[in-house]
Amino acid sequence: MPTVVLLAALVFDLFFITDASFDQAGRKGIDLLLFPGIFAMVFCALWAQRRAAVAAVAASVVLVSYTLFIQYYDVPTYSSVLAHLSITEVVAGVEILFYAARRAKAGVAFAVISGLVIATLVAVSGRYYYGSNSNSTMAQAMLFGSVLLVTTLAFAIPGRDRDSNPRRYDRLQKVNKLVMGQWPLIGLLSLTLLLEFGFTYESSARGFPVLICSIIAAVIAVAAPRRPGDAMIGLAAVILLSALVTPFLRLRYDYAMPGGVPGTQVVAGMGAVIALVRSAGLSRSAPRIAGLAGVVAVASVINAVRPGPTLMTQPDMIATLVVAALLLLGISVAIGLMLRSRDSERTQVIQSAISDAQTSERMALARELHDVVAHHVTGIVVQAQAAKMMGEKNPQVAVEAMGRIEDAGVEALAAMRRLVRSMRGDAPAGSSEFSEQATTDLAADLRTLIERSNHGVKTSMKLELPSNVPHEVGRSALRLVQESLTNVGKHAANAKEALVIAEVSGQELHIQVTDDGRGQERRPAGGSGGYGLIGMRERVALLHGRLSAGRAPGGGWRVEAWLPLEGEE
Repeated sequence: MPTVVLLAALVFDLFFITDASFDQAGRKGIDLLLFPGIFAMVFCALWAQRRAAVAAVAASVVLVSYTLFIQYYDVPTYSSVLAHLSITEVVAGVEILFYAARRAKAGVAFAVISGLVIATLVAVSGRYYYGSNSNSTMAQAMLFGSVLLVTTLAFAIPGRDRDSNPRRYDRLQKVNKLVMGQWPLIGLLSLTLLLEFGFTYESSARGFPVLICSIIAAVIAVAAPRRPGDAMIGLAAVILLSALVTPFLRLRYDYAMPGGVPGTQVVAGMGAVIALVRSAGLSRSAPRIAGLAGVVAVASVINAVRPGPTLMTQPDMIATLVVAALLLLGISVAIGLMLRSRDSERTQVIQSAISDAQTSERMALARELHDVVAHHVTGIVVQAQAAKMMGEKNPQVAVEAMGRIEDAGVEALAAMRRLVRSMRGDAPAGSSEFSEQATTDLAADLRTLIERSNHGVKTSMKLELPSNVPHEVGRSALRLVQESLTNVGKHAANAKEALVIAEVSGQELHIQVTDDGRGQERRPAGGSGGYGLIGMRERVALLHGRLSAGRAPGGGWRVEAWLPLEGEE
């Protein structure tokens, strides 16, 4: 941003000085001798971004030496905010001052800034040329230079406390965020303030009180989004104060514009109205907007230009001012309502996205809890029932069942720990050993799952799978088989055998799990939560696949799923 502002000022001076150098006033082309000094200041400002102290010293040398050059060759100068300094030199000096105060050590910063201020005063006082009719004085230069100096230091110095005073630095960051969000308004305010600086010079500093009011109004407008209601009251007070002191300053009519209110204060009022309508809506903002409009009307009555009958009659002028005021007010209200509508839409989108993310996270955790933990717990219950029934007849069977119960318990505990890590943010939701392995070899993962299952039914498999099954497809296939085998152990009464088929058919992965049970004749182990098929349908739907679950034609139960191997466009 500083580089962009500097280059914009340079472009302005290039056009302005080049045009002036070939006009009818003075020696042709003599004005072009100002460019070496201007380019040297631009170089120092760019250099200050890396070596602030050295660049400040170089800029001081450039200002003093080029002042001597201008005096020797009698080169005419052009004033901007400071007399006899171009807008590029002023912008470059402010940026060098900012970087020196921000980055140099305290003692070094004080020394180089003092040198830069002295060099600026030398340039202002020493660049008079023969025939100059400038009304600028040393007092005016010190006045406006002090405003620039204090303002720049106020923004630069707090940034030095990032490590020693983090709280102050955080406040500065909030101010920086507020300023960056108001850059269109700040651009308009800067333009109008620049014009008012020029008018104040030409009025021999009589307009300085009004300029101070305009600066305060600009600051209030920029800070209005923080407390828009209070900003409107403060801005109305500043405009009223400016209107009351203006008649005693004997200013030219164009200082406060024909409407009686300086341009900076008009733009500040529009910005405050936009911030208030954006924050509170039109109905709640109406009283304060009406109050500000009343203050503007009083200022217009007190300070509006009353030209002679050859230009405009009094009723015509009043009608013109009313139409212009209503137009500006309508534009401000419309912009505020548009921004309020955009903020509302953005808030709804964010809330919807947060709600969707929370729902998706909860569903992922619920599926993982049901598919992994419930699978292991179901195995524990089935093995415990088998040990209970067969323990009296064959104690060895009970011992073997206890070993399998122990293994299933260890796996269930590990799964619970993974879920806890996921919920605490230490691991992605739904991660597990099977989901991680599914990216390498789905067939091997399915074999491991089937061999380690404790559902109490002999299971065979038929696997014809490639090695490059997509991660999400493989993970879902693994969970579908896992849940289907859990259901076999819970619901398939008197089942002797189950079959798992996994193969690729065209562009789809076909999964089929069948058993030869006769249906449920007893309450399933641990009860039925009713979420097994729901979770399977959710997983398949996420991949835009198809799921079929029901009784097989030859008896038993069959679950089939078709999962696309390639995502949709």
